[in-house]
Amino acid sequence: MIKHETIEKNIGLMILLIILVISGGGLAEIVPLMFQSATTKPIDGLRTYTALELEGRDIYIREGCNVCHSQMIRPFRAETERYGQYNTANEGVWEHPFLWGSKRTGPDLARVGERYSDDWHRAHLYNPRDVVPESKMPSYPWLFTDKLSGKDTAKKMEVLKSMGVPFTAEQIAGAQDAVAGKNEIDAVVAYLQSLGKLHDNYNSKR
Repeated sequence: MIKHETIEKNIGLMILLIILVISGGGLAEIVPLMFQSATTKPIDGLRTYTALELEGRDIYIREGCNVCHSQMIRPFRAETERYGQYNTANEGVWEHPFLWGSKRTGPDLARVGERYSDDWHRAHLYNPRDVVPESKMPSYPWLFTDKLSGKDTAKKMEVLKSMGVPFTAEQIAGAQDAVAGKNEIDAVVAYLQSLGKLHDNYNSKR
């Protein structure tokens, strides 16, 4: 048995034991989740993103929207009353990377889809204070002029398919035509309107 005093005086040994304890605890928490259908099997009725929604998601990440907006409603009444049904792991099995987040400078967006009109989202992204006077969110006017080429959309889908997202050959073949020439704002709005609407198991409206 190693004496506690010996550990305290040997920084190398202490580091090794800390690593072992954290690794053991982490494995005990994580490994069982890898074998539970509730975390590995998609929720019933889950669909993939369309090509336009997928491009919108990438723009959403590029602009750092996920830094201020979480997409993870916790199972507490204060959360569900405001944002809707709490999130479950099997809703996000095709999310790469996942955008759960923890910081909320702005509201959670997990179930924002169809709560507001397309026009509202466009006005909000062009100048947030036009629709929410107290908003601290920056404006994104370039989304209204920058256009999508779609040249990489099919490749993105192919990569995601290799990671288990069931994009069809038809979706991949038509990906570039589905987005080419559209403004980036079209893609972002399509993505926002899809949030909470990729399956029909929960009512995401207030």
